[in-house]
Amino acid sequence: MFRCSLLLFLLSLLSVPSFGQQKPKKRFKLPPQLSEASGLYIAGPDSLWWHNDSGDGPMIYLTDGRGKLLRIDTLSHLQHIDWEDITSDDQGRIYIGDFGNNANARQNLKIYRYDLEAGTTDSLSFAYEDQKQFPPPPEWANFDMEAFFWMNDSLHLFSKNRLRRGNYQCKHYVLADDPGEQVARLQDSIYLRKRVITGAAISPDGKTMALVGYNFKMCLGFFPSSAASLFVFKNFNGSRFFEGEMERKSLSCFFATQYESVDFIDNNQVYVASEKTVIIPPRAKRRRVRKADKKESTLTAIRE
Repeated sequence: MFRCSLLLFLLSLLSVPSFGQQKPKKRFKLPPQLSEASGLYIAGPDSLWWHNDSGDGPMIYLTDGRGKLLRIDTLSHLQHIDWEDITSDDQGRIYIGDFGNNANARQNLKIYRYDLEAGTTDSLSFAYEDQKQFPPPPEWANFDMEAFFWMNDSLHLFSKNRLRRGNYQCKHYVLADDPGEQVARLQDSIYLRKRVITGAAISPDGKTMALVGYNFKMCLGFFPSSAASLFVFKNFNGSRFFEGEMERKSLSCFFATQYESVDFIDNNQVYVASEKTVIIPPRAKRRRVRKADKKESTLTAIRE
């Protein structure tokens, strides 16, 4: 009887959905069409949705888990002023953030919602509750946005401060996921030393939040250098992410590589991706952000 119960338990574990029977690739190159990959949404093991930064058309790209281009959706009726991040809700609808705002002067900030099944789109327009001038005085110029994700009927946005002249404060805003006109509510902020934020993601179980940040400078006045970090937040209450425990993980420390996108593979791992440089192709790599719990560890041991 005991052996039978144990066998049924092991079979039930093997039936749990996962990121494929094999481990996701540790790193892979992106196709040349994604030279400025700025947003990533992982729908499944071989369904990774991407978009480029400003300069591209209104297109989203689907690759498999090894970076092979599978599909391009052209959303010709949408504007692509400065798309910066992509996420999805619990119904599988994709949200695209057209809110890049380097000059802190935009008053046409939008988030598009795309229903993959129906092929329909709608949008929400918004303004920040604490921005009164366009552009604001230099000391208040922290309204550029490159990172967001969906959670519990809300969109959570994280600002990108200015390189060199900024104060490295990242602000957390909240919007409802409803179409129409809204005001983004400022919920919190955090100081992230020598990093500006370019990507954000929440784990499937809602217990871990990740931000990608980088810095850039010219060494000796002519040699480009950058450093990038992954900020992992745990043990927070609700959406008070910055009140939880934070761990900082290094992604790069010298070569000029600009990390712009991140999403969770599962509750414990993420992919982070960087844009193309003169010598480095666009690429993604896997990073672990937390240890698996006992059930997940047992499942991994069985499969291996």
